[in-house]
Amino acid sequence: MTERIVVVAAALYDGDRLLAARRSAPPALAGRWELPGGKVERGEAPENALVRELREELGVKAEVLDRIPGEWPLTPPYVLQAWRARLLPASVDPRPLQDHDELRWLTPDELWDVDWLEQDVEAVGLLESLRGAGNCATSHEIPAPAPQQNPPSS
Repeated sequence: MTERIVVVAAALYDGDRLLAARRSAPPALAGRWELPGGKVERGEAPENALVRELREELGVKAEVLDRIPGEWPLTPPYVLQAWRARLLPASVDPRPLQDHDELRWLTPDELWDVDWLEQDVEAVGLLESLRGAGNCATSHEIPAPAPQQNPPSS
């Protein structure tokens, strides 16, 4: 049996805008848009891989928030998992450093103005439905942790 290889993608928001990255390589994917990310290396946690990939591909410092439900098949043995992430306050603005030639911050009205890769279409559609339902906070709307309650003493 072939070992499954996870590819992680970041739903990186700035307010209500989602970052899309246009592929420049490989040739079969060039010109199509994706959520930035990359392959999880052996022994690496998906969250750590996403932080590393965002640093390598976009030059940013990011924090992974939570996983978006679902998993999408790529060319075997690869599968795609998407995570919400946000830029850390000390981060620079994203720029295309590796495998991309253009970045775009897409508003909700522009979300479908780019030619997404097939697997990203499903992930972006799910993101759109989660945001519409109010279940997907943006990077500037991350809820504060709930205060801890002490149990009543008897």
